[in-house]
Amino acid sequence: MADEPKVANRATDTDRHVGARIRERRIMLGLSQQQMADMIGVTYQQAHKYERGINRISAGRLYEIAQVLKVAVGYFYEGLDEDDDTEIELTERQRMCLELARNFSHINNDRHQDAISQLARALASEMK
Repeated sequence: MADEPKVANRATDTDRHVGARIRERRIMLGLSQQQMADMIGVTYQQAHKYERGINRISAGRLYEIAQVLKVAVGYFYEGLDEDDDTEIELTERQRMCLELARNFSHINNDRHQDAISQLARALASEMK
């Protein structure tokens, strides 16, 4: 036993990646950190530490988070093996997409939502 390396109780890149995916999904659903914390039965501070990858998340807690955020547990690991340079570039784009989705979901007028959707389609077709 003395020859076994000590495992540090520090967050790893994987913990930070999983935390970032939790944050992205929470924002996409329009939930505040406090709302998510209440839904999974932890404090706001604990939810914040999960999202930052400061505290590790147990398997049971990750399952609860997946249920609340309406995704499979594997969702949190998607993109983990990608090249770091690509991930940084994608993260900024993902942030913008998540912000757009959150703002869109807060528009209560169906006609306004439809108009924005049509505008996005028109702009996208111009780029082809």
